[in-house]
Amino acid sequence: MSDERVHIRPDIAVLPAYKQGRQAAADAFKLSSNENPFPPLPGVVQAVQAQTAFNRYPDATALAVRAELARRFDVTADEVHVAPGSVAILHELAKATSGPGDEVVYAWRSFEAYPGVVTVAGATSVQVPNRPDGGHDLDAVAAAVTERTRMVIVCTPNNPTGPIVTADEFDRFMASVPSTVLVVLDEAYAEFVTDPAAVRGGALIGRFPNLVVLRTFSKAYGLAGLRVGYAIGPQYVLDAVRACAIPLSVTAQGQAAALASLEREDELLERVAELADSRDRIVAALRDQGWPVPDAQGNFVWLPTGTGTAAAAEAFEAAGIIVRAFPPEGIRISIGEHEAVETLLETARSLVGDLTSAR
Repeated sequence: MSDERVHIRPDIAVLPAYKQGRQAAADAFKLSSNENPFPPLPGVVQAVQAQTAFNRYPDATALAVRAELARRFDVTADEVHVAPGSVAILHELAKATSGPGDEVVYAWRSFEAYPGVVTVAGATSVQVPNRPDGGHDLDAVAAAVTERTRMVIVCTPNNPTGPIVTADEFDRFMASVPSTVLVVLDEAYAEFVTDPAAVRGGALIGRFPNLVVLRTFSKAYGLAGLRVGYAIGPQYVLDAVRACAIPLSVTAQGQAAALASLEREDELLERVAELADSRDRIVAALRDQGWPVPDAQGNFVWLPTGTGTAAAAEAFEAAGIIVRAFPPEGIRISIGEHEAVETLLETARSLVGDLTSAR
C-alpha cells in the first residue's frame, strides 16, 4: 500500500476538535457543560415520545417552530432560522459571510467554539482581550474592525467568564461598526440574566440591519440532548445561512420538544429563576472566601485560578465535582443540583489561598 495520505487543509490539520465538558461518574456532579440540571417537563417528554415516525424525514424548514418564534418576536417566519444548536448557526453564518482573506472579530476568552468556527470557514480570527473583570471591551472590539472584517461576535453573558454587555455599551458599539459588517449577538444564556442594564437582543430586532441574534433551547429550556437553536435577523442574511446549512438536521423530536417547551415557558422559567438565585448565592459565598469572581449572569461561575487551573480541576474532581478547566486562565463551574453546592464551596475554600496567589 502507498504511504501517501489524503490532503487535509493545513489549518484544519492543526485545529483541535471541540471538547465537551467531561462526563461524570455516577457518584459525581457534572458541572462542566452548563447543562440544565432539571429533567424535562412531563409535557415535553410526551411531545417527544409522540414523534415515532423515524422512517420519515422531519420538516426541513422547522416551519412550526419558526412560526411560533416569529409570533413571539414580531417578525416573519423568514426572519427566523432554526438549526441543531446555535453553534451550528455560527458555523453557517461564518461560511455565509467569510472566507480566505476575511476576518472575524470577537472578544477572548469567550466561547471556545469561536476559533474553530472561523478556521473552518477559511477566515482569520481576530481576538480582542477581555477587560480585567472578564467582560467584553467593546471599544477595543470596534477598533479591531477593518476593511477585511466580515463578522463580529458579541457573547453576552460571556461564556465562560460571566459578565454581560449592557444596552448602552451595545448601542455605542453598533453605532461605530460599519453596516456592511455582520454583528452576531450570541445570547445562549439570555434567560438567566437578571441585570436590568443588560442588552436584550429581542428589543433590537429590526433596529439594526446588520444584526443577527442567536438563542438556544439547550440551556434554559433543558433540551441540550436534542439540539435546537435559532437565529433572528434579516431575511437575506438568513437565506444565505440556510443555503449553507446541512439539510434536515433538526429532528422531528427536537422540533416537537421546542414547541412543547414554549407552551410551558412559565414553568421552565421558574426553574431558570431558581438556578439564577442559586448562582447568586454561590457567587456571594465564593467572594466571601476571597475569590475574585466576575459578575455572573449565565448559569455558571468563573474562578480565575491562573497557573493553578489544572491542579484546581483535579481537586474538584477528587471531591466529586467535574468542572471545565481553561488552563492557564481559570475554571468554569455550572450551576447544578442543590446537593452539589456544599461540596463545591468546601473545595473552593480549600483552594482559595494558594490559587488566588497563583493568578
